[in-house]
Amino acid sequence: MGGTPRVILVLGAARSGKSLYAREIGEAFQGKRLFVATAQALDREMAERIENHRRERGDLWETREEPLEIARVLSEAQDRYSVVLIDCLTLWVSNLLMTYREDKDGMEERLEGLVGSLKTTKIPVVLVSNEVGWGVVPENPLARSFRDLAGRLNQRVAQAADRVVLMVAGIPLVVKDKG
Repeated sequence: MGGTPRVILVLGAARSGKSLYAREIGEAFQGKRLFVATAQALDREMAERIENHRRERGDLWETREEPLEIARVLSEAQDRYSVVLIDCLTLWVSNLLMTYREDKDGMEERLEGLVGSLKTTKIPVVLVSNEVGWGVVPENPLARSFRDLAGRLNQRVAQAADRVVLMVAGIPLVVKDKG
């Protein structure tokens, strides 16, 4: 890998260009690339979004749809791929909240599993996440839980990352680089 960062976190607001930027990072690697999609097609509009993203990726990526067990997928990807792109952590947090709302230990186990996998990965991993903390305080408990959990996860992943990039209007701003 040389001087290439092992773990890269790409953060930003909706439509900030983070997915495209992350995909461009991944496409710079030769060999097999794995795209881990956390989105679930729970309605027609989301199904169309997912299909559009598949078309945009084309044949350069093998896609694995995994709404919950991304640490396991990352572990299985070791020595099989040249890079893994996980898009996106905030949808994953939403999936965890809906699945483990009453099981805080189950949710924490998955969060820790991901952070632990990032610390030991042998292959480059690019993660996409939304920066959700710059808006107003949500009015209901579930939305506040989501915002808080996403913010804490972003902090933990950023700690484990070699590079953190904040996307603003399609412009990447490097906020951490272990170089």
